[in-house]
Amino acid sequence: MFEGATGSTVPRRQLGRHLKELRNRARLTVRAAAAKLEWSEAKMWRIETGQTPLRALDVQAMCTVYGAAPDLTAALMGLAKETKARGWWHAYGDVIPEGFDVFVGLEEAAASLASYESDIIPGLLQIDGYTREIIRVHYPDIEEDDLDGRVRLRIERQTLLTRVTDPPQLRVALAETVLRRPIGGREVMATQMAHLVYVSERPNVDIRIVPFSAGPHLGVVSGPFVILRFPVNGSGVDTEPPTVYADGYTGGLYLDKAKEVDQYEAAFSGIWDAALDEQASQRLISEVARSYREP
Repeated sequence: MFEGATGSTVPRRQLGRHLKELRNRARLTVRAAAAKLEWSEAKMWRIETGQTPLRALDVQAMCTVYGAAPDLTAALMGLAKETKARGWWHAYGDVIPEGFDVFVGLEEAAASLASYESDIIPGLLQIDGYTREIIRVHYPDIEEDDLDGRVRLRIERQTLLTRVTDPPQLRVALAETVLRRPIGGREVMATQMAHLVYVSERPNVDIRIVPFSAGPHLGVVSGPFVILRFPVNGSGVDTEPPTVYADGYTGGLYLDKAKEVDQYEAAFSGIWDAALDEQASQRLISEVARSYREP
């Protein structure tokens, strides 16, 4: 039911999510909002569930009714222009402002995430000092206040893993290179390694290391990626299509066609098979942590 001529569902799903949130903040029921917009309730439902593309002018009308701020209205109108894309590439700072993070909305809605990383520790597992250094590399001229804000926002995202209601299941496969690459200095890395071990003890988190000794594996070909799966309804059917996200220097790629997702699922399965088991992974992480503490 998710695939069709309109292409990737990611932009319209996120657009619908934001518009629903705005309606709720405005304390409007679907019926009341539909009456103000002179639309049917069925149309409202299709929009909020991401079942249909939407014109920018319609988004502007909804944002006006909901009292949305001008910058958010502009961002959502930009997102509307992307709702007919096929394999959707979100270029940072293009029609959608850089600060409007589409991936965060998907991440918050996901029931499970399966991630492979070959170069850096994923944001959900980073400590403050590690995050700070990564952001400095990305934005070398960043002001200290802006840096603090970006670090705080990224760290706050990690409450996703500890929330009381339905925290997502997280499986992460890290290439051994990630552990060996010093980011932020030896003390930061030692603390970061200890944090990985600590987080991996949560029942909803499983971290595995793909050692150098594993040799070539599918991750070498695929590059880093995240597979997001969403809750199922009472009939056991996905409420949203599984989605693959791959982050790039100038933008992010979102894929949600069944064949594309299946290919990445197969890649993740191969990477997972090449990784050490949970206990061996923790031992390796702890060993690397000790090496950072040694003089």
